[in-house]
Amino acid sequence: MALDIEQLLTHFEISGAIGNIQGFGSGHINDTFKITNASPGEPDYLLQRINHKVFPHVGPMMDNILRVTEHLKKKENPEYHSMTIVPTRTGDLFIRDDNGSYWRVYIFLEKLVSYDVVETSEQIYEGGKAFGTFLRDLSDFPAETLFPTLPNFHHVPMRVRNLERAVKDDKAGRVLQANHLIRFALEVADEMCRIQALGDQHQLPLRVTHNDTKFNNVMLDRNGKGRCVIDLDTVMPGYVHFDFGDAVRTSVSSAPEDETDLEKIQVDLDRFEAFARGYLEPSRDILSPLELEYLPLSGAMLAYIMGIRFLTDFLMGDVYYKIHSPEHNLQRATAQLDLTQKILNRIPDLKRMI
Repeated sequence: MALDIEQLLTHFEISGAIGNIQGFGSGHINDTFKITNASPGEPDYLLQRINHKVFPHVGPMMDNILRVTEHLKKKENPEYHSMTIVPTRTGDLFIRDDNGSYWRVYIFLEKLVSYDVVETSEQIYEGGKAFGTFLRDLSDFPAETLFPTLPNFHHVPMRVRNLERAVKDDKAGRVLQANHLIRFALEVADEMCRIQALGDQHQLPLRVTHNDTKFNNVMLDRNGKGRCVIDLDTVMPGYVHFDFGDAVRTSVSSAPEDETDLEKIQVDLDRFEAFARGYLEPSRDILSPLELEYLPLSGAMLAYIMGIRFLTDFLMGDVYYKIHSPEHNLQRATAQLDLTQKILNRIPDLKRMI
């Protein structure tokens, strides 16, 4: 593998000499390697094999990332870094090898770390602040000019239609087994579609959104301060509620998304307050009153999206998500729809905090 990687790296405008090569990170989509530079004073690098089955439009996606990162660099914000793409020797943003795999290189962000699990409210605050700054610094970027890397990724009405189709077809004969979840999902569908409806009516501004605002997509410095938002493959046009909601979904409850003990799935209001405070500190002044009004609903909406995606896959016979047991998707759907209901129950509290 090292010899193959060394050959790949000859195509990129890297400086210094290749030292150690090792697998890096915990991502499930792309394969990532850290390249340690053997030359003093020269940067280390990250080499990634892009999963083009998930992201089939590699060229437009990389163009999105370049344009967004270059825009962020112009902000000259001393507290925040931006990812830097290393071009190929022919000026391209990636290469395609003889096996049909796509590769790219970034400069490695020194002295910054990310965490898969949130440990403190201060970390949640810093993550919120980093994502809020990301939104603010891109508020003057023409979002509509970005390529939709994953079209309709957070489009609730489309996800509901997919669920209804799966129920009607019942290909795996599982509708009766999941009937209680299906009934709940359809009962709250209109409410969960409300934000998309406002967007379709042009009452919400289209913004540059990250669309995968898990805590491990923020890099922190040695003092625990958020310094850089990473993993920009899903950057595309969207609504602020996509980013705010996904961060709430993944941070307000410490339970995993396939938790079987529903008592462990709780809405931690202290965690919500920490994230909201961090997110709104840099971004509140650019958000419209209507955007702010619907932020409390966004966490339920994103949990709902994931819940009905898992449920749809279960009804179709587990054709999309990898599973570890026959009812894994059903467990995931149950947990995420339970979180949906619990967030909905706390909407008055969340509104007061916002």
